[in-house]
Amino acid sequence: MNSLESSRTALQTALDGALRYLENLDRTPVAPTVDRSALRIRLAKPLLDGGMSPQQVIDELLADCAGGMVGSASGRFFGWAVGGTLPSAMAADWLASAWDQNAALYSCGPAAALVEEIVGSWLKGLLNLPAAASFALTTGCQMAHITCLAAARHALLAEIGWDVERRGLSGSPAIRVLANDQRHGSIERAARLLGLGTEAIADVPTNRDGCISADALKQVLRDQACGLPVIVILQAGDFHTGAFDDFRALIPIAHRYGAWVHIDGAFGLWAAASPEYRQLTEALSTADSWAVDGHKWLNVPFDCGYAFVADSEAHRGAISHRAAYLTHDVEARDQIDWNPEWSRRARGFPTYAALRQLGCDGVADLVSRCCRHAASLVSQIGSQPGAEILARPIINQGVIRFLDQRPAADEADHDRRTDEVIASVAASGEAFFTGSTWRGRRVMRVSICNWRTGDSDVARAVEAFRKVLSSEAAAVRL
Repeated sequence: MNSLESSRTALQTALDGALRYLENLDRTPVAPTVDRSALRIRLAKPLLDGGMSPQQVIDELLADCAGGMVGSASGRFFGWAVGGTLPSAMAADWLASAWDQNAALYSCGPAAALVEEIVGSWLKGLLNLPAAASFALTTGCQMAHITCLAAARHALLAEIGWDVERRGLSGSPAIRVLANDQRHGSIERAARLLGLGTEAIADVPTNRDGCISADALKQVLRDQACGLPVIVILQAGDFHTGAFDDFRALIPIAHRYGAWVHIDGAFGLWAAASPEYRQLTEALSTADSWAVDGHKWLNVPFDCGYAFVADSEAHRGAISHRAAYLTHDVEARDQIDWNPEWSRRARGFPTYAALRQLGCDGVADLVSRCCRHAASLVSQIGSQPGAEILARPIINQGVIRFLDQRPAADEADHDRRTDEVIASVAASGEAFFTGSTWRGRRVMRVSICNWRTGDSDVARAVEAFRKVLSSEAAAVRL
């Protein structure tokens, strides 16, 4: 079999398997149905000396992975903050693999470079960010944070005469990072990977919704700044409650102290694309950098985040690299000037396709629908006996816990009960939710980002909880 025929056969096998998977999403359990040991037995085969045909590899991969997938593509997946993949984005991602472009330089892939340039412009318009801001398409929001904070590190230290790219951090003035006490763990990882260290992070107290008050920020700035370079990280969409900091009040305070303001908008930044919710992002555009994910609300495949930086000189100064063996273009945008990766897939194609499929109105509708479904889901589950709503959705995130109905039950019993209910619903196959510890208590997060989620998916999830809660309540009475 020639190389073209081998590719055709393997791709057709993969297509058939993918379509079967997608066609059965409504009928298959959302949680995995095969345990670790069984999967390992299937997959841990001897590596053959002679290899095998591409079609056989794909046939066996499809068979061996069956039942080992988390149904995050399903409309009944409500865990973490994970979206699905739009049809156009999925197809464009397959093309990105077939085209095999290294999206590091214009010379490596002219179409990939121009698509990425256009995508950046479209995203800035949708998210109401400064048109002159620089941008990067990264592997996810984690790397978007690192890109933005590298630019912040560059700018803040350059202001006091320290060239961090040349001299490193040894002996440099310390940078303080002020972030809310409910922040996402990607902030800590960014501080570690950039050499700032987690001890550089100071907690800013938040209210019950996870927001920073003006007085709290002023106090921490007075206590922690002490003439040092400062990065203030604000939240566009708390990952438990969906709450937004008051950017109009907080950003000017931070700027008065000479701080760089970075916005963690992993999913919440998409609210700016919705006329119904964009008031939550008022004045957000006056910050210095912004990070957001594509695989959440835009519903593109994983391996796609977006970083935006108002000071393009700081962004380029922190990231860009030149070498004699590279072919740099004088006029076109070379992605390596803005992205930390060198060899990188052409992730601009799926984003380009998703944005063209949805259009501005489609993105706005997707945001509004998910928010409506989240509110409905939290309200209906939370109204059932033994359930307690701790945070109703501001956008697409909510928090519920489940109470142990025994008279002498304590907080530890409620924590255990919450985890049991989450596990029971997952075991039913009808829906998938994830637990968390929020303000010292075990809770269930409700998160809806998937374009597939509809009223029927919400109804199935609510019914799954009704069955679990009613059957377990009956067991307690017995």
